Amino acid sequence: MQCFGNAAAHLRPGGYFVIELNVPKLRSMPLGEDVYPFDVTPEHLGFERYDFMNQRSVSHHYWFNGNQNSRFDSHHRYVWPSELDLMAMLAGMTLQQRWQDWDRTPFTGESQKHVSVWQLPA
Repeated sequence: MQCFGNAAAHLRPGGYFVIELNVPKLRSMPLGEDVYPFDVTPEHLGFERYDFMNQRSVSHHYWFNGNQNSRFDSHHRYVWPSELDLMAMLAGMTLQQRWQDWDRTPFTGESQKHVSVWQLPA
């Protein structure tokens, strides 16, 4: 919420706030599972572990390069587009557009990411 409030405070009347975010791949999850592998190659293992109750996830990355192996974990709080719209509304902005990508492909229930555009009233 603070992000949207801060963005609105920096916009001129009629200004736009644009973000690109992934849509969680929860529809791909088998019932009872909380881990989703997103990249499995000889060089990289990547999987997302979801905490459904708290809308949090951790992206785990493992890189393999001969004897040099490395690991990185990235913690996230995921939000749905409808939650973002509510945050924008509370900050005084309204949704103007939502696309699947920067090419303005229509956003659908199958979209894996979105580009959303909110506007501060003029």
